[in-house]
Amino acid sequence: MVRGKTQMRRIENATSRQVTFSKRRNGLLKKAFELSVLCDAEVAVIIFSPRGKLSEFASSSMQETIERYLKHTKDTRNKQQPTEQNMQHLKHEAANMVKKIELLEVSKRKLLGEGLASCTLEELQQIERQLEKSVSNIRARKNQVFNEQIAQLKEKCGMENWQGSKEQPENLTNDDGASTSDVETELFIGPPPERRARRLAIPPQN
Repeated sequence: MVRGKTQMRRIENATSRQVTFSKRRNGLLKKAFELSVLCDAEVAVIIFSPRGKLSEFASSSMQETIERYLKHTKDTRNKQQPTEQNMQHLKHEAANMVKKIELLEVSKRKLLGEGLASCTLEELQQIERQLEKSVSNIRARKNQVFNEQIAQLKEKCGMENWQGSKEQPENLTNDDGASTSDVETELFIGPPPERRARRLAIPPQN
């Protein structure tokens, strides 16, 4: 005969419930013992019957196992508590950031001339001062950049002129390709009627 599947619900018949409890309790204690032996695990099982009768199994000492369990759960709670506090802090910070972003968006729209209908006279004057300050800062920065560019151009032009003068030849040549040091120079000394020419030959330089 095929055994039917047990439905997971409270057994209404008291006798059947007590019989099932005894069988399942014994099976659970047997499995706990096997687990402790086969796997070298520290196992402790505590069972209270519907009538309040205690059944227990401990692979070593029940008291030591319970103390170990309490210490482990305490350490776990201590580790989880800062994490929960950090999560709450992060949520609070995130909410503040959202509010700040919304305020910045509203301020940005007002600086662009949008959403001014709800502004008071004092708010409009404050926006006007902010715009004037921004324009002043922009002009100052523009002038600074302009002056820096002018200085760079002057420095560049001066460097090109210096390089151009440096590349000029030291000795000029005539049409025949000869150096000016090889050309005979005539010096005319005296008044025009009685001048005499002295032809000086300048020897070429080695």
